[in-house]
Amino acid sequence: MHEVGIISAMLKTLERVMEEEGLTHVEKVVLEVGELSGVVPHYMEECFPAAIYKTPFEDLKMEIIPGMIQCLDCEAEFPVRNEELKCPECGSDKIKPAGGTGFIIKEIYGS
Repeated sequence: MHEVGIISAMLKTLERVMEEEGLTHVEKVVLEVGELSGVVPHYMEECFPAAIYKTPFEDLKMEIIPGMIQCLDCEAEFPVRNEELKCPECGSDKIKPAGGTGFIIKEIYGS
């Protein structure tokens, strides 16, 4: 479960932003998590409360960005389907990620 390491790195980034912006408290952090990012949102939600214990951070909200795939043969784009990674247009299995691969801190609400 690498989400613990991700949360740790994210908190260090948030601490740096707090210092730069003169914040003493963060009420909410909004993340954009791509379906193809390798991050499991459920694990993030489970780990976050323990990671922020006795810190100036409170709430975590995640927006899930759908994973998109592009066919390398016909260039069609389509959403990820867990059961099959083949192009629905031409049937090719030559594909690459086309969206939903990111993980970013979108918003920080602090005082």
